[in-house]
Amino acid sequence: MSRATSFDIAYRANVSQSTVSRALRNSPLVNEQTRLKVQAIARELNYKVDKNASNLRTQQTDTIALLLFEDPTNDDSLINPFFLSMLGSITRACAKKGYDLLVSFQQSSDDWHADFEDSKKADGLILLGYGDFVDYEEKLIKLSEQNTHFIRWGAKVAGDNIVSVGCDNYQGGYQVTEHVINNGRKHFAFLGDASSHSPEFLERYKGHCQALLDNQLSVINDLKVDATSIEESGYQATCQLIARNIEFDAIMAASDLIAIGAMRALQEHHIKIPEQVAVVGFDDIAVASFTLPSLTTAKQDTMLAGELLVDNLIALINGEKPITTLIPTTLIVRKSCGS
Repeated sequence: MSRATSFDIAYRANVSQSTVSRALRNSPLVNEQTRLKVQAIARELNYKVDKNASNLRTQQTDTIALLLFEDPTNDDSLINPFFLSMLGSITRACAKKGYDLLVSFQQSSDDWHADFEDSKKADGLILLGYGDFVDYEEKLIKLSEQNTHFIRWGAKVAGDNIVSVGCDNYQGGYQVTEHVINNGRKHFAFLGDASSHSPEFLERYKGHCQALLDNQLSVINDLKVDATSIEESGYQATCQLIARNIEFDAIMAASDLIAIGAMRALQEHHIKIPEQVAVVGFDDIAVASFTLPSLTTAKQDTMLAGELLVDNLIALINGEKPITTLIPTTLIVRKSCGS
């Protein structure tokens, strides 16, 4: 029996062969009814797309490049553990859309994008992580000027052509702080680099401060200590905080990793959690539920994030113009803040 072709599907569906090709790629140029009809016939005929032939016709690779930023970590991965769960959701979302996923690290050279879309290794880029955002933003603007198809996870960037998917960091910072206030805490410390160099941390800090002000509590600048998103930085920041000898009964850490380091420092100084100091984090990484005590945190929806990153990038590749999206956080209550 001869192998089914796209022309067989076109004949059965009473559409053109080009419409069949678009429908099998989930192109928005084909209406849903026709797309579902074509895909059903393809399944019935056990039709398999010849990706090499298809790519030659469309000049597309049907591949997305996921570029991770190398972060300092306690292991050899150099990947922030928050992004590991994002990696899984992006992989699943690509598979559902019929795209291959190429995973690599971002490069520091000025033409780091050239190895991917420009050299036809990928149709577009997903960017996770950035280091110092003040320096990194220039690279994003350059990518946009060169008409590279890319989308990033993170805070909104100046410029209409740079599309991001991120969480509502302000809402999350407000949410976790208000919960701890409702548990009777009044003197809050904040750990994290809340500046233009780390815009997500800055938005979390702004939400944190607004929750304090809305509840008639003071924002105490001497209880704010810079920290990067690694455990050691959270540990060192908390040691500095304790050395200042200023009263505090709660710590909001800008990430779970900072919070985990803070908890270790408190325990080494014989400060009980949560009896003397409540601790909350941000992200809900896998280990957050296994700390002692378990960590209250603002959960970022990595499953939805992966789907939105892939969907929006494919829309860009297909000539559409998606908009920057903010995903709300969910409060995850555990034992580190008392209830």
